[in-house]
Amino acid sequence: MAALAVLWGSTFLWIKLALEGFSPVFVTVIRCALGSLVLLGLAVAARQKLPRDRTTWGRLTVAALLCNAVPFALFAVGERTVDSGVAGVLNATTPLWSLLIGLALGGERGIRPTRLAGLLIGFAGTLLIFAPWTQTGLASWGSLALLGAAVSYAVAYAYMGRKLVGRGTEPLALSAAQLLAATGLSALALPVGSSSSPHVTVLSVVAVVVLGVFGTGVTFYLNYRLIADEGPTTAATVGYLLPVVSVVLGAVVLGEEIGPRVVVGMVVVLVGVAVSRRRRQAVALCVE
Repeated sequence: MAALAVLWGSTFLWIKLALEGFSPVFVTVIRCALGSLVLLGLAVAARQKLPRDRTTWGRLTVAALLCNAVPFALFAVGERTVDSGVAGVLNATTPLWSLLIGLALGGERGIRPTRLAGLLIGFAGTLLIFAPWTQTGLASWGSLALLGAAVSYAVAYAYMGRKLVGRGTEPLALSAAQLLAATGLSALALPVGSSSSPHVTVLSVVAVVVLGVFGTGVTFYLNYRLIADEGPTTAATVGYLLPVVSVVLGAVVLGEEIGPRVVVGMVVVLVGVAVSRRRRQAVALCVE
């Protein structure tokens, strides 16, 4: 669980470093491609076969767009102007958006007062982080892109829960196929998303390789193993560690200054998420 938290939480650091040499579109494509290669290898080793029917691949394409191509690109765009630590904190709002989407779609009926309180607490923390009432708040296109990525994850979770999970395909093979589709979708944006040639550096190459292999491919495998060995409840607790890891790494490695307001906002968001998820431990097969 510690290894998963560190690898998953460090993705925001690797994105920031990869952007020193590559555009957001290049980072997204390479990340998806390397992650899919890792998962394909693991699926072959586990003797899991990719789906073959058109219906599943059609649904995988939608999931790949919402759960990988779009949020991966939005995180890369957002981190051009926003610190990696803040990106990790805003990513933690995903369960709150999932709850809102569940309410909108009718999947969450008769919401309990505790869960409603958790929702309100979580968004109060998000508002505290953005601080629109101050000139030093985070209300910018970059931070909105990061929040959009969290919303995209939430929409993807709802879609995948209805259309993909529990339909006979093994998780590793399903995720490998999804990242393959995401690679193709992201590659379509290369002509319009890369106005100039990438200024490649050794650090940026190392960062994007670590992001794709470890931050995308290996993290899913570890999450899959954690669910199998310890159950979904234990696996879900990793989500609370990700923003802490991202904030610490951003401060230690990149020298990012995280003010008291953002730290308090992070704590409030995590408290809200914890309260809103009580008695509900949903596990989504989404590679973040």
